[in-house]
Amino acid sequence: MADETVLPATGYVPTDEDRASLAAWFAEYDAHSAKRDVERMADLAVFPLNLVSDDSAGDGRSAQWDREQFVATMTHVMGEGGEDITFESTRTPVFLSPAMAVVFTDSVMTANGETQQLRYADILLRRGGAWAFQTMIQGGWGDNL
Repeated sequence: MADETVLPATGYVPTDEDRASLAAWFAEYDAHSAKRDVERMADLAVFPLNLVSDDSAGDGRSAQWDREQFVATMTHVMGEGGEDITFESTRTPVFLSPAMAVVFTDSVMTANGETQQLRYADILLRRGGAWAFQTMIQGGWGDNL
C-alpha cells in the first residue's frame, strides 16, 4: 500500500494499554470475521451503527443500521459457510481521547481463493473498559446503504 497515513496531533497521547486494548479488540473482531460469525461481530458494535460511503454516481452517502440490519447485510455480503476469510491488516489508530479512536486500516482480504485490497476507517468508543465500533467508513458501498 503506497500511501502512508500521517497521524495528526490530537492533544491526547495514548498509553501502552490504550494501544494494546485496541489491538486486542481488532484481533477478536478479525477472528469473528474470519469465521463469518456475524452475530459475534455485532456484539462488538454500538447500535445504531453509522455507515459512511460513496455511491456509483460519486455522491457521499450515509445510513444508520440497527443490529438486525447489520446482521442481515453482513451475512449477505460475507456469505455463509465455505472456507474461512483471512485478513492481513495494517492499522493506524488516531486516539482522540482515552475513550475515542479513529482507526485507518489497509487490509488484504482473501476469501475462496480471491484476494481483495481494502482501505477503510472505523470510529471506536470505549465504554465500561471495552471497545466497540460505532461508525464504519469505506468507499464503494453507498449503493447498498
